[in-house]
Amino acid sequence: MCNVRLRLLLNLRAVKSIKCTSLKAREDHTVQLLKHKKLRQELINLFTSKLKSLQKAIENMSLQVSASPTKIIQRNAEKDYTRRSANFHPSIWGDRFLSYTSDSMEKDDGSAKHQELKEEIRRMLKAYINKPTQNNLDLIDAIQRLGVSYHFESEIDEILGKLHEAHQDCGLGDNETDELYYISLQFRLLRQHGCKISADVFKRFKDSDGNFKTSLAKDVGGMLSLYEATHLGVHEENILDEALAFTTSHLESIAAHQIGSPLAERVKHALIQPIHRGLQRLEARHYIPIYQEQSSHNEALLTFAKLDFNKLQKLHQKELGDISRRWKELDFAHKLPFIRDRIAEYYFWILGVYFEPQYSFARRILTKVISMTSIIDDIYDVYGKIEELELFTSAIKRWDISAIDQLPEYMKLCYRALLDVYSEAEKDLAPQGKLYRLHYAKKAVEYSSMKNIVKNYFFEAKWCHQNYIPTMDEYMTVALVTSAYPMLSTTSFVGMGDIVTKESFEWLFSNPRFIRASSVVCRLMDDMVSHKFEQSRGHVASSVECYMKQHGATEEEACNEFRKQVSNAWKDINEDCLRPTVVPMPLLMRILNLTRVIDVIYKYEDGYTHSAVVLKDFVASLLINPVSI
Repeated sequence: MCNVRLRLLLNLRAVKSIKCTSLKAREDHTVQLLKHKKLRQELINLFTSKLKSLQKAIENMSLQVSASPTKIIQRNAEKDYTRRSANFHPSIWGDRFLSYTSDSMEKDDGSAKHQELKEEIRRMLKAYINKPTQNNLDLIDAIQRLGVSYHFESEIDEILGKLHEAHQDCGLGDNETDELYYISLQFRLLRQHGCKISADVFKRFKDSDGNFKTSLAKDVGGMLSLYEATHLGVHEENILDEALAFTTSHLESIAAHQIGSPLAERVKHALIQPIHRGLQRLEARHYIPIYQEQSSHNEALLTFAKLDFNKLQKLHQKELGDISRRWKELDFAHKLPFIRDRIAEYYFWILGVYFEPQYSFARRILTKVISMTSIIDDIYDVYGKIEELELFTSAIKRWDISAIDQLPEYMKLCYRALLDVYSEAEKDLAPQGKLYRLHYAKKAVEYSSMKNIVKNYFFEAKWCHQNYIPTMDEYMTVALVTSAYPMLSTTSFVGMGDIVTKESFEWLFSNPRFIRASSVVCRLMDDMVSHKFEQSRGHVASSVECYMKQHGATEEEACNEFRKQVSNAWKDINEDCLRPTVVPMPLLMRILNLTRVIDVIYKYEDGYTHSAVVLKDFVASLLINPVSI
């Protein structure tokens, strides 16, 4: 055996000394040197192994040269050259939305009838301004749930203002016999409107032992109304916490035992998606057929809601068509095949933030930004090598096209497209005047938010590379930023017009509780439903793993704690929406709506990553299928 090994070594040296131009030439020469079949095979195996090691060494030398003078973070050889893959499914829509053009949208949308009905409803509301009765509150509730309240904001504001004044004078409700449904409806409408109103109004529905009366369970409509009202609660309102537990228990029983009945279906939907945490456009689509089945429905309002839904849908389809064509031109799906190709889902997300026609420009900006953010997220989480990510982080810090030269080819495409998004937004904003808005928009979108999120993406990438599980405090400091919600909240103000002031942007930059609470909801809800899939493909530790390690807890215990934190974050949000607000209510609504998107998409699973499950139907209902008139 020693002689065999010696002969192998001598022959290997002979092979190395041969100045051949190809692997085949070396191998042929080696074979001629060896006559024994076994020795020939052993030499080939040994030669192949040595050659692979040599190739890796050459690649490593090349990588270090190309990265100079940037510092390279070392990692083991296996991780260096094996790209991770999340195996994200491709777009489920293909080129479907490319057909949505201005020409295809120019069909009769019933504008004349739409305008006629709108004025009829406005007259009804004006007649109710000084008569805050149950009937007109039902009308306001229907208008809001049908998604058309944006047409009648001044009238609704005046009616609810009168109701709030009446409550301050003599309490909510006319007397002790007012029913649960009516009291709960008033409470919810006023809280939704930002009015400060005491939850003590529900004490009348408790017995002498301090518990909610068991007889209330027979009033399903009242229980459902109370359940919806509880989601507007703020801190230190124990009675609403008790009411939520009480109503949830009884409503779950109704949903389980009255299978198939219309009321049970309404209850089931409410248990899944409370009104306050739902997306207005999506909930309107769900509520239109329910309202139609109610014998007391207002025919003019119903028809108007249908026409308005379809009219807006055509506008949204045109916007999505334009965005889809730009996405197609960039060809990210083929040039960056490792990313989540989700352009329709990006637009759906932003449609949840603002669907109203006057925010078309803002929607376009925010959709472009969220799409680029998702691509960068996938580069850091899935595909990029640690040394490449360091280069990209440095390039983002410079924020200059000249920095592109140091990047790998696949990153160049992303970097150029990212800078283009912001330069296009700047050009679009410039003609609108208001130089302060342009200045703050650049500060918010370009220099503060995107740079900060990428810096923190890199922190997470290093943790993953080092197999480091941080403490919860360490994790949340970084993860609230990488949730992207501070950045998206800031960007959502851009393009909203004169309502955005210098003070509004300064408030954003102060890291207010409102944005932190929204980011907590985003981060924890995302982590709870996505961490198993992410850990299976080699992802940075999520809040679930961090909490389990720090507290020696089970996954269930960690998630229970996070649900409490999410609930408290919602109370922060509700509290900050009570008047007087620090910034105009329409601005707060963008951040509230961003939070609602998370509740809808990440309630039970990562509906964005696995968009073929639930999100598919949501997108179709808002962007493909019109409402039958």
